Amino acid sequence: MRAPIGPQRIVCLTEEPTEILYTLGEGQRIVGISAYTVRPSEAKQEKPVVSAFIDGSVHKICALKPDLIIGFSDIQADLARKLIAANQQVLIFNQRSLQEILEVILAIGSLVGRQLEAVQLCDRYLRRLESIQAQNANRYERPRVYFEEWDEPMISGIQWVSELIDIAGGGDIFSDRARGKLAKERFVQAEEVIEAQPDIVFASWCGKPFDSVAFRARPGFDRLPAVQKDQIHEVPSELILQPGPACLTAGLDHLIEGIRTAL
Repeated sequence: MRAPIGPQRIVCLTEEPTEILYTLGEGQRIVGISAYTVRPSEAKQEKPVVSAFIDGSVHKICALKPDLIIGFSDIQADLARKLIAANQQVLIFNQRSLQEILEVILAIGSLVGRQLEAVQLCDRYLRRLESIQAQNANRYERPRVYFEEWDEPMISGIQWVSELIDIAGGGDIFSDRARGKLAKERFVQAEEVIEAQPDIVFASWCGKPFDSVAFRARPGFDRLPAVQKDQIHEVPSELILQPGPACLTAGLDHLIEGIRTAL
């Protein structure tokens, strides 16, 4: 028996494990990616697309002879079930918080023998998060923020987004729902948004462009301070709804800039 060397042929069903592996210098292990992969840009040029988000081609994935398939969340449960039935080795993460995102980076680093690099990477992310949070800790005015993840039904931001809003200097008006692991636990009503009177709106509709005109035309939304002051910002979903390096870097930067313009 030889010493384990970690998986050599990895299929990534979402973007974040792809970005993590590339960032750790292990992109050569990836043999298949998601169609929604944007980061890093070279991944789409170098790797075949084998899945969307909810589903994928079991035939294409199996043909790549992977020794590990990495996915994310309960939303991919059906695809994971089909792959397991096809005798594939599947690892599904379900990270929801910033702490869990960092732990996933460490876990993937450990799988490919890059423990030290993963620890150093997480340390850099953590130090930046803590520095930005410290800069905003004593801010007297924290604008009220509504983050919309979907429009019909209206879904507010997931936990890591809510935490990033706080770090960036804002206050998530639906922070009490952000810990809901299921999307239905974060459903909100238009009346609740109107009552909360957000100063800023961030929108990131996963899988489709944000329609600012339609948003502003919702009954009663003309009374929102964010609408009246034109503080409505779209954040690309691949930057903020990807629970990996992107949200810790570019996604957070978008939130910081949006909040800064409202002060």
